[in-house]
Order: sequence, then C-alpha cells, then structure tokens
Amino acid sequence: MLVCRYWRDVAINTAELWADICVSPHDSLEKAHRRLARSKSVPLDITINFTPRADNASGTTESIIHAMDLIRPALWRAKSFRLSVPNKPQAHAALLRCKEEAPSLESLSIRIFHSMQEDHYSSPCLPLFKGHTPRLRSCSFTSFNFNWDKRVVSGLCVLQLGGYWNGYSPSVDTLLDILRGCPCLEELALRNMSDVDPDPCVSLEHEFMSTKVVKLPRLTKASFYYAGIMRTRMLLSQISFPALESLDFCYLDNLTPVLEHLRQQSLTSLPLKYLRIESSFLSEPKFILLLRRLTSLATLELVDVEDVTGFLMKELSAPPMAHPWVCPKLERLNLDGCTALEWDALRGLVESRLSGRPSQLSSASAAAASRSSFLSTASASAHIHALSLSRPATPVMQPRRLSSIDVTRCHQISKEMVQWLKMYVRDVRCEPAKGIWGEAISS
Repeated sequence: MLVCRYWRDVAINTAELWADICVSPHDSLEKAHRRLARSKSVPLDITINFTPRADNASGTTESIIHAMDLIRPALWRAKSFRLSVPNKPQAHAALLRCKEEAPSLESLSIRIFHSMQEDHYSSPCLPLFKGHTPRLRSCSFTSFNFNWDKRVVSGLCVLQLGGYWNGYSPSVDTLLDILRGCPCLEELALRNMSDVDPDPCVSLEHEFMSTKVVKLPRLTKASFYYAGIMRTRMLLSQISFPALESLDFCYLDNLTPVLEHLRQQSLTSLPLKYLRIESSFLSEPKFILLLRRLTSLATLELVDVEDVTGFLMKELSAPPMAHPWVCPKLERLNLDGCTALEWDALRGLVESRLSGRPSQLSSASAAAASRSSFLSTASASAHIHALSLSRPATPVMQPRRLSSIDVTRCHQISKEMVQWLKMYVRDVRCEPAKGIWGEAISS
C-alpha cells in the first residue's frame, strides 16, 4: 500500500506499531531487525516459532540461534516471550542465550513439539533471565524441563503445564508446592502427563477427610486434559477453589471420586458457570447430586460420555412440586457423542424449560375465568382458591430457556427430531446431511 511521505513518517516514528517481533519460516530476520530498530524502547512482544514441518535439522537450528542473537540485546524490554521449536536441543540452544535480566517480562511460553524425545539436553539451562523476572504473571511450558524449580513459577496468575511423560511428570507434592507459591493463581491447566502411582497409605476415606492445604481464592478457570486421574483426584483433595467458574475434565477414566470432591467444595462455595466432561466415566446419580449444587451453571458439555442417559435429562426437567430446579440458569447443552440418552427424555427437557410457558396455576385460573360467564362468581373464586392451595406458597424460580443444544454424533436422533428441536431452540448443532458420495450438504 502506497501512502504519502508524511503518513510514512508518522508510521515509522510511532514505536508502538513495531513492538511485535516475530521470527519464523514466514517472517525473516531482516523484518525482525527493522522492527527492533523502529520500536525504540517500548515493551516488546517476541515470538520465535518454528514448527516441526519447518524442521530441516541444521537449517532450523541455525535460524533459531541467529534469531536469539538478534533479539538478545532487547530482552530487557520484552513484555512477552514465546518460543516454539521442534526438539529439545534447539530449545536448549535458544534458552542458553536468555541470560539477561527481564524486568518487564509478564508472559513466558516455551513449547517443544517432540515431547517424547529423551536426550542429554533434558537437564535445564537455568536460571533463565538471571532469575530476575519480577513482573512475570503467566507461564506456559510444554515439555520444557525446568527441574520443577519453584523460583521460575512463583507468584503467577496463569500456569499451564503439559507434555511431561514418564520420569519427567510432576508428582502431586511438587505441584502442591508450586501452587502454594501462587496464592493469586487465576488459571490452571494440566495437559498430557503420565499419571502418578496411587499411594497405598492413603485410603479413600482419608482422601475425603483430609484438610485443604493449599487455598486458591482467585482461581476461576481449571483444565485437566489427560493429566492422570490419580493426580487430579489427589490435587483436588488438597486445594480449595471457592471462586471457580470454568472447569474441564478430558480423558480421565472414572471421574466419580472427583465429582465428590467438587460436591464437597460446593457446600461452601462453587460458582461454576461452565463444565465440560469428555471421554470419561462417571456415576450418573453422583453427577446429579453435584448438579443440584451448581445453581450458577450456564454451559454443560458432555462429549463422548456413555453414562449419560434419560435419567439425567429427566432430572434437569421439571422438578417435583416444591422442589427447586436443577441448574436453573442452564442455557447451553452439548451432548456430542452421547448415544445412550433417549429422545423422549431430551424432548421433555426442552419442553419443560421453554420460557414463558404458563404454569398449571395460571392456565387453570384462565380456564376458570373463561367459564365465569357460565358459573357463579362465588363458585369460580372458590375453584381458583382451591387450585392456589394445591401449589406451594413460595414460588419456585423458573429456569432459563435453552438457547443452544448439540446432538452431533447422536445417531438415535433422527432428522425429524432435529427439526423439532429447531422449533424451540435457537441454535441446534448436528451432523450435516450427506450426499450420495458422502459429501456434506448444507441445509
């Protein structure tokens, strides 16, 4: 794009426009050098990204080293630093050049794609940035071995760990020590880790009677994706999270003990708004006991959960007289791959949560009023009064209408059933219709 000389001077002399420094197979060193010069002394967002597709051994390693040599003098003003490389030797070569202090660094991300690789570069090249990162608040490490040094991950608001297998996976005590050093933690994510061995000295009763040793009053988001069911159970038995709003469980085998930990937390405070469970087993009655405590839940995602049946759908439907609704604020429901639930139960759930649906009392009162021309005023009033006595004195909070439902890969749900759902739910997701050759056909 061509501009006049005056606008060009304005753009070149505005240092904030050049603060994003990126080196990758698509972003050359010359471009990074030009941006560094024009950014003057403003804080930088630095990204070095070489995916395995770009890995041609010596060529990629040489490019990473040249990139770090170029950026190294400016690390003192880096606000964020993201390093993504194919293997551990390349990460080691790059991090050896992170020896300057980083007083402005707020976010640090190190990702090694070949996480299963074991070599002599597994020893950490510490301390990074001379151990001087006073403003660091976010760390994301994938297969980066920092020897679980608490100094690297202390005082954080966001902690994401993943890609640790076999002997490099963290123990529960190690994670508890790290969490203890992050009392203001707001987001925790554990992903792709070998599980820990169960402790034979800790019985199931002791697990649920143990006191919480780590308090995380600001934790609002947590994710456990193939992080090991024993590690997840033991962690949740030792931490408290009274402000948690978003929670993910994926590929964790039997979640029933974990659900009990959540229920115990809900006895004090658990304002959960988003819950996702994927490819895990659970006890449906235990799950329902937990859902009854989650009055703030707005999004429930159950993906490939074979234990979900019509029993759960009926519990989420209209409750018995004088009983509160289960998850009254529920608006989004994902049942992707749940093939055990019955259509009648799902239809009953949708019908019972239609907003503006008149209650039995109001409909009966209207019917009585319509017959008032034929009945005496005294008898009609007596009839309405009798109906009011049959209902609870305290009004039950009405649920919100479902705004989104996902029945993808629910093969028991036919096209006609999906069309019925679309009449009452604004957003209905399902598998698209396919042509004779298997291609997707837009409806």
